[in-house]
Amino acid sequence: MENKQVPHGRPPRVLLFPFPEQGHVKPFLNLAELLSLAGVHVTFLSTHFIHDRLLLHSNVQSHFETYTGFIFKAISDGLPDNHPRLGEKSFEFFKSLHVVTGKLLKDMVASGELGSDLRPSVTCIIADGALAEFTNNIATELKIPIIFFQVVSACSVWASFSIPNLIENGELPIRGKEDMNKLVSGIPGMEGILRFRDLPSFCRVSDVRNPILQVVARVTRQCTQGQGLILNTFEELEEPVLSHLRTHCPNMYPIGPMHTHLKLKLAKKEVSSPSSNSIFETDKNCITWLDSQPLKSVIYVSIGSVAVMTRDELVEFWYGLVNSKKRFLWVIRPDFYKEVEDGKNVPEELLEGTKKRGYVVGWSPQEEVLEHPAVGGFLTQNGWNSTMESVVAGVPMICWPRLADQQVNSLYVSEVWKIGLDMKDVSDRKVVEKMVNDVMVERREELVIAADETRKLAIKSVSEGGTSYCNFDRLIEDIYKMNEKPSMHVVGDHGMAN
Repeated sequence: MENKQVPHGRPPRVLLFPFPEQGHVKPFLNLAELLSLAGVHVTFLSTHFIHDRLLLHSNVQSHFETYTGFIFKAISDGLPDNHPRLGEKSFEFFKSLHVVTGKLLKDMVASGELGSDLRPSVTCIIADGALAEFTNNIATELKIPIIFFQVVSACSVWASFSIPNLIENGELPIRGKEDMNKLVSGIPGMEGILRFRDLPSFCRVSDVRNPILQVVARVTRQCTQGQGLILNTFEELEEPVLSHLRTHCPNMYPIGPMHTHLKLKLAKKEVSSPSSNSIFETDKNCITWLDSQPLKSVIYVSIGSVAVMTRDELVEFWYGLVNSKKRFLWVIRPDFYKEVEDGKNVPEELLEGTKKRGYVVGWSPQEEVLEHPAVGGFLTQNGWNSTMESVVAGVPMICWPRLADQQVNSLYVSEVWKIGLDMKDVSDRKVVEKMVNDVMVERREELVIAADETRKLAIKSVSEGGTSYCNFDRLIEDIYKMNEKPSMHVVGDHGMAN
């Protein structure tokens, strides 16, 4: 498929448009390179906020220059640079994307600004599932095929898709703390598995009219209405859930784990590595520190690019790590604390314990860390990128979910795939200490065996002839077929057609 001949010398021009956040941009860049390797011309569109940080902290510009027809473009998100864009201001951010960015995007696509001399018009849009509402409208109006890419797990997509059912059944809103451990009955295929505590974090509202809950429910359903749905998962991991999703979206492309899929395709081309893709400054000194540690002796701790901790949570985790007497590598971002003061005046005994057995960085090269022979466990927030990277590395997890899909992921990691332990809604030093010792010592053998089996399935899926490998081939074929049907791609008022 990588050597597929371009019909009539005019390759497809695919517009990739991720939600502007690290956890979404990273898999979209992997997809961009996979498509480029298959001969597709790609326009990668990010907000100015993300674009500037990618250029500052990664090598994406120089790396992608090697691909014919690759274009980086930026678009405004309608907010000043100092706007936090997350946390309490996240809905304001989401609204600005819909109102400001949506209008700009339509104009950019219609004018041919996102194309090139060889292919002036976009022949297919691959948009983030989180942006399905306005991108779907644009694609429909401009008569351009659209495929959505959900960067979260299939199980969390299905849980969010089922929110209207839960509201109709009277299961939402959750009535109180006493109901958190009760089983949810309104999600087909998840009966007897999912508790209310394990639903996506958006469901933890007191009123079902909550705007974020309503947007998530609406957008998740809309992302099944394009020409297809791409998922960064593999059939063998989430087959039961994928079968339920296919009843609403028959044309799905599970092509993950994408970071490994890309590495294998690059290895065939004898290219050493994909682009760096971080919007944060990465500290690679931690690899040197890991090099000096014994085999499987280090617990790696990172709660991702978005989540923050209160001072109480920070101190409890720190005591738990130090008291476990295990070596640890901890990612503490500059914006990690809920309040600026939370990171100050750390007890001396914690600083001393960290000097003995710990190493702290602002941001790590996570894939490299998880593959390092010194790493034996991963304390994670269970963002889907982190979960997939841990699966491929065969590293057992301690799950401490915070946001969005992470609640569902952690339940599946611990109770369905049995490759980790779930610590959701707990921040107690004794629990942290026990969990670390369970993963690193007491329950290590059973977790490592299960993790290794899952790792083998993941790698097989993206190897030649595997399920994800074949699904990706089908995706490329479908993109080329869209390219061959000019009547589908007439572009509105500007009179441009392919």
